[in-house]
Parts: sequence; C-alpha cells; structure tokens
Amino acid sequence: MTLRVTFLSPAPGPALREARFAGADDGEAGDGAGPIDPAGERRARAAASAVPDAGRHLSGPSQRCLRTARALGVRPVPEPVLHDWDMGRWRGRRLAEVSAGEPEGVAAWLGDPAAAPHGGESLHGLLGRVGGWLDSLAGADGASEGDGRVLVVAEPAVVRAAVVHAVALPPAAFWRLDVAPLSLVALTGRAGRWNLTLGAPLPGSGGAAARA
Repeated sequence: MTLRVTFLSPAPGPALREARFAGADDGEAGDGAGPIDPAGERRARAAASAVPDAGRHLSGPSQRCLRTARALGVRPVPEPVLHDWDMGRWRGRRLAEVSAGEPEGVAAWLGDPAAAPHGGESLHGLLGRVGGWLDSLAGADGASEGDGRVLVVAEPAVVRAAVVHAVALPPAAFWRLDVAPLSLVALTGRAGRWNLTLGAPLPGSGGAAARA
C-alpha cells in the first residue's frame, strides 16, 4: 500500500521564540524545545478542525509534540526514535550565546555534517536515524493499518531530516529548509520513492504572521 506520511510541526513555546537549542523537556533530558505556552496552545486549538484525517497517529516523545497533539484533538502513539536533535552540552542555550563563546564549534556544526562539537548527535546521525525510521515505516508490521495515511507530530529538525532523506537531497540542504510551527509536510510513496508535498500553515493557526 502506498503511504501518505503527513508531518505536523508542533506549536511554538518560549524556547523556540528565544532561539534556544533543544533542551531538557519536563524530565526528558535533551529532548524537545520545551513545552508549548498558552499562546501556542491557543493556536493549536484554533487549527484543530483543519488536521487531516489519518488511520494512524504518531508523535515525537517531547512534551511539546504531545501537548500540541492533545490541543489539536489527536491522541498519538509516542515514537521514541523521533526525538529532537540531541545538542549535547549546548542543550537549552541560546544560539547567540554559543556562537559568541564557541565560534569555531558552531562553524564546524554548520559546515560539516559529520561534526558534533557539542558532544551530541551529528547531522549525519540525525539524517540516518530519521531516514531509517521513514524507510522502515513502509515495511513494518501494521504500517498499512487503516487507509495508509499516517499523521506524525514531530519537531522541525525531524521533519527537515525526513525531507532531506526522502527526496535524496545533500545533507547541506537541511540548513535551507524552514518548517514553521503548526505547518504540514507530506511524503507520499514508499521506501526509496517518496514524493514531497510542501508545507503550509494549518488554517486558523495564525500562519507566518504569528511565527515570531
């Protein structure tokens, strides 16, 4: 069965607005960009009626993803492999702070997909983890449950990694992709042959004007 895997990025919270690296998330060390705030929850609730139908609902394990799903009226199964990008000792710190204190490390992180100067996960590692999950989804037991439509609430870095892997982009393309809060990105097909539907904000979510 051909799959349609629709990724939905979570609502914003303080860490996203402050340009902080993913940090400790309600006890889940190193996972997620922090929980959503009341404004983000209101945006998610306003967009609930526009969430596409799916036979399966999955989510990254962060509180940000899970709380967004609940605000949207979705009850997903958490998927541990879809955790946010592990930023090692940069967790929870502002990008500007790290850039000022470790300019060479940030330059290596941005320029070399194999580099992990923070001691966490390299870009190659992220792409391999998410890409392996995506390829296994089509062949996994139960992957064809329902009508083949899967909705996944996932952190922006996970969505970007899935797109890079699915359409065989070079790793450097990861940095040229932007996934706005509460936007949809769909991949249709099967392992080794995916078609990409570019994302758009959910109606009622506030759109680009509310991203800041």
